[in-house]
Amino acid sequence: MVVGVEHYLVLSAILFIIGVFGVITRKNLIIVLMSLELMLNAANLAFVAFSRALGDMTGQVFMIMAITVAAAEVAVGLAFVVSIYTHRETLDIDVLKMLKG
Repeated sequence: MVVGVEHYLVLSAILFIIGVFGVITRKNLIIVLMSLELMLNAANLAFVAFSRALGDMTGQVFMIMAITVAAAEVAVGLAFVVSIYTHRETLDIDVLKMLKG
């Protein structure tokens, strides 16, 4: 059995759908951030699959840059989460909607 690019793209689509489901349905801010990271990793998997199928390194270089940006995003996002939790003592998104100001 040969694993083709279609298999990787199906796996990428499944991971992306799981991430979207997690963002839409969850109320915890950390779970939402993890779901966003899952969606980003699904896109990275698609980049690598297309890069391998086309025999070009551009997709892999773009994936490395996306992982770098994701690492910075996680650092900033977790800093926000810690700050919000110390002030409000909750990570419920419905409670955080009242922070308009």
